[in-house]
Amino acid sequence: MESSDHPPVKSRLSRKEFLNLTGKSLAGAAGTFALGAVISNNAYGQDRKVALSPPAEIPADVEEPIVLEPWKSDADQQSAPTPTPLPPSRRIGYAVVGLGHLALEEILPALSNCKKSKLTALVSGSPEKLKKVAAQYGIAPENCYSYQTYDQIKNNKEVDVIYIVLPNGLHKEYVIRGAQAGKHILCEKPMANTAAECRDMLSACSKAGVKLMVAYRIHYQPHNRKLREMIQKKEFGVAKFVEAHNSQSTANVNHWRHKKALAGGGALPDIGLYCLNTTRFVLGEEPVEVFAYQYSTPGNPLFKEIEELVSWQMRFPSGVIANCATDYDVHESRRYRVNCKTGWMNIDQAYAYKGQKLTTSKADGLMKRTEEIGLAENNQFAAEMDHFSDCILNNKKPFTPGEEGLQDHIIMEAIYQSAREGKPVKINGIAATNTWKGQEPEM
Repeated sequence: MESSDHPPVKSRLSRKEFLNLTGKSLAGAAGTFALGAVISNNAYGQDRKVALSPPAEIPADVEEPIVLEPWKSDADQQSAPTPTPLPPSRRIGYAVVGLGHLALEEILPALSNCKKSKLTALVSGSPEKLKKVAAQYGIAPENCYSYQTYDQIKNNKEVDVIYIVLPNGLHKEYVIRGAQAGKHILCEKPMANTAAECRDMLSACSKAGVKLMVAYRIHYQPHNRKLREMIQKKEFGVAKFVEAHNSQSTANVNHWRHKKALAGGGALPDIGLYCLNTTRFVLGEEPVEVFAYQYSTPGNPLFKEIEELVSWQMRFPSGVIANCATDYDVHESRRYRVNCKTGWMNIDQAYAYKGQKLTTSKADGLMKRTEEIGLAENNQFAAEMDHFSDCILNNKKPFTPGEEGLQDHIIMEAIYQSAREGKPVKINGIAATNTWKGQEPEM
């Protein structure tokens, strides 16, 4: 605890000073130390525990982490820096639009783990759900909106960002309305149903002078970022071939994902998009041609309006070929492998919310050395939201801006065209190289 009755103390203590500390709370201009304990003798010669503060470096800047005294040897994996959350009054306020699976299971809990972001408002079409979720997260009634009163959010100074978590077919409308309300926009992937809709969304945000980011959480995930770094450094030579697969099993024919107007498509825009976007991300290249196949089991009511399976190849300027597949009617599988000249890198659970496992393999004389690279997981949703908040606080372009979403839609439309026509289709994307990304996120 802090007390103004004590004089300031140094942030670094000698061993003698450390051992001579009493159990009084120590506070000063640099901040308060964490409590520890030592054993000393009291007036009666008996041992007693005395609370004290071990030495620590405490920067004045609230965004710089407190550096605690080291205790691990170099033989063990080191701890990450201590968390550095901004004071609540300085965090960016988010209004979450749509309270379905993703919002309730991932996004709202993730906001509690954010350092630069906070939940300030909710939008839902269900009054009962809205009331209960607001009570759970401490959102005042005046910060709760229906889809009919959504535009009134422009008058809410507590809201800086609107996070669109609606079915794909509704993204365009609510992004444009949100931009017209003067709020920055974070939109779930896929960005919309078509490339034309994406262009309308980009235009509306530009006209309103607000930032637009697409929630490509893989770009903020440590294992995928590490694999990308290894490719960039050519740790296994140049990349040659990519195998990517993202599949799951669906069952509810009435779910919006099985309605063409709301989903825009089936497995491809929902989960196949991860194979497409992540491959582009880790390679740092844009494909120049695609060749695809599409299939749906005849008579299966799940696939009356949308496709079940899409398999496609992408050809990149460097000569890399990516072989990708996605399916809505098989057991869950989320992985990819990058085959390089002298080894390969593989991520299991690559596109999942957690559980990523990065392994590599290469020859070592008479041995084949396969290794697992252990990395601490992060909350991908918190990481992407905090990146966007940082962009707003420091007026930077997001790493995954709206143009990133548009490029994926251009490629997906070429994939569908190839599957229909049975021949390769050239990609006429935004540009030959990715020049639209913002600054790298702080990770």
